Amino acid sequence: MSEIRTRMPGEIVFCCLMVMLSAFLLWTAVGISGFKSYTSAGSYPMAAAATMLVCSMVILFKTAKAERAPAREDEGVWAHYVRVIVPPVVLWVSLAIVGYMALLEVLGFIASSFAFLVISMRLLGGTRWGLNALVSALSLAAIYVVFQTAFSVVLPEGTLWQGVMK
Repeated sequence: MSEIRTRMPGEIVFCCLMVMLSAFLLWTAVGISGFKSYTSAGSYPMAAAATMLVCSMVILFKTAKAERAPAREDEGVWAHYVRVIVPPVVLWVSLAIVGYMALLEVLGFIASSFAFLVISMRLLGGTRWGLNALVSALSLAAIYVVFQTAFSVVLPEGTLWQGVMK
């Protein structure tokens, strides 16, 4: 008994990208040691990349045969693609990650991570700001203790605090 599967927007493009990535990885893996022996350094990467290439090609052919998913009647084709491929929560969390990366050097690890955690919890459905802040603070305290104390890793302090702390 086979199930009829519909193809989501952008799925063929993604499958083509996976085939190209797999082919590139196989080509790179062959460059490690060639086909000298089964126990050479490149044999495992070649086997993994070849398996990935075969699987991605099979998935591409199955995807190409599938019917396109119909758009809802109350929205246009472009709105359907945006809703399915990039839901608003994915867009907002991606923007939060970009903001975190931008503020990491300025504010340092603790402050920027705290802000990122609180905001991302809210974006992902946490409605209680106090609980989000408490969980973020406890998580960062645990990270600070582990990395500063156990591993002796200095976490970035940020350029904003350097003049204030001295």
